[in-house]
Parts: sequence; structure tokens; C-alpha cells
Amino acid sequence: MPIDQSLVGRVFPPTPPRAVTEEDVRDFVTATGGEYAGGPAPATYPIVLAFGAMNAFLEAEEIELHRIVHGEQRFAYERPVVPGDVLTATLTVSTLRQIAGNDIIGTTSEITDESGALVCSTAATLVHRGGEA
Repeated sequence: MPIDQSLVGRVFPPTPPRAVTEEDVRDFVTATGGEYAGGPAPATYPIVLAFGAMNAFLEAEEIELHRIVHGEQRFAYERPVVPGDVLTATLTVSTLRQIAGNDIIGTTSEITDESGALVCSTAATLVHRGGEA
């Protein structure tokens, strides 16, 4: 069943605050095949928060994760993410269209610090496979 267009513009509650630690950054870098020598987190680290926001959105809308194909991800930074930051992500459904029985969902997530300042924004395209795909 197609996702309802009324979802466009809906803002979901922010994720719980997540403290960025050197250990978390090191684990992320190791999992992605690199080595961490300290300093700012890699440019892709905010996916950790954006993915949490996306999962909360999918759960709230009862969309099955196994029907989702991640189509695209972009990041735009105001400043680097560094250990010591405490961040949250707030997801908005920005676009929705149906093509060949599939829902193409555009989301944006704002990653903010404890003061509410924007650190990074992300944009993702999710393909929700329709039918018995």
C-alpha cells in the first residue's frame, strides 16, 4: 500500500541525546575500515544519529525496514563533529512520490548540539519497495 502524501512536511521527535566519545568515533572508524588518530569525527559519522532518526520514523509509521533501499545520502556541515559533543537528530519528511509501485521518500535530518545549534544536516532518499518485492 502506498504511503500517504500527508506525511510530507511532518517533523518527527528528536532522537535521545547522544554523547560523542573518542571510543565511539574510534569504533565507527574501525567499522568503516580506517584508523582513528584523534580529532574530529569523520564526515560520515552523523549517519549514526541520522540512522537512529530514520529507524524511529519507520517504526512510527509502521514501515518495514526490510522493504527499504537506501538510495542516497548527503551531508552539509556547519562545523565538524568532535568528541564531547552531545547531539540529537530531528527528521523531517521532505518529499514523497510514487514510481512503479514504489514510494520514493526524501528525508532531511538536522543534527544539533546541546545548545540547539545546527552542526550538520543530512538528506536521504529512501525507496520503499511496494507489493511483494
